[in-house]
Amino acid sequence: MTELAYFQVWENSANRYTTREDFCRIFTEHLDELYQLSFLLTRDVGKAESCLVGSLEDCATGTPVFRPWARSWAKRTIIQNAICELKPQSGQPYLCSPRTPSHIGQPLNRSRRCLQIDAVLELEDFERFVFAMCVLENYSQRDCALLLECSLSAIREGLARAFAELVDASRRFLSLNQASMQETS
Repeated sequence: MTELAYFQVWENSANRYTTREDFCRIFTEHLDELYQLSFLLTRDVGKAESCLVGSLEDCATGTPVFRPWARSWAKRTIIQNAICELKPQSGQPYLCSPRTPSHIGQPLNRSRRCLQIDAVLELEDFERFVFAMCVLENYSQRDCALLLECSLSAIREGLARAFAELVDASRRFLSLNQASMQETS
């Protein structure tokens, strides 16, 4: 192989990996989405910001990944940092103070999407992580179990509890909304 051919092969392989600038661009262009994931996992503004900044630092200084994987790698890093921050475990109580739903005491004309986010935020840490990872981020139950260092059965049980709680929250919302509509009639 000639020196020029070797240099071209090396240059092409080097261009396949994300750079610090690539990650900075990803965190800038997708800041809202990445922050929302961080906040959804941590339920705390300060922890979410810390998790987001730490994830950017980890991505920018960590092991290079292929460019097509950069955005999913950024999300995975956020998930890993949130796991380290909260250490969610199956069957454990809230690790941070339970959040009061922001719609209590307010008119029920808020969007259904906000109420769904509130319902997810009200889940216990483990169930919230399992729901966010498996349902919102499409991680397999096996990958979720590996990241959370628990069994597949714990993931399945956590996911079942999350769905049950979200269904109950939807029922409470519907009954409150119906009662409010009857009062105005």
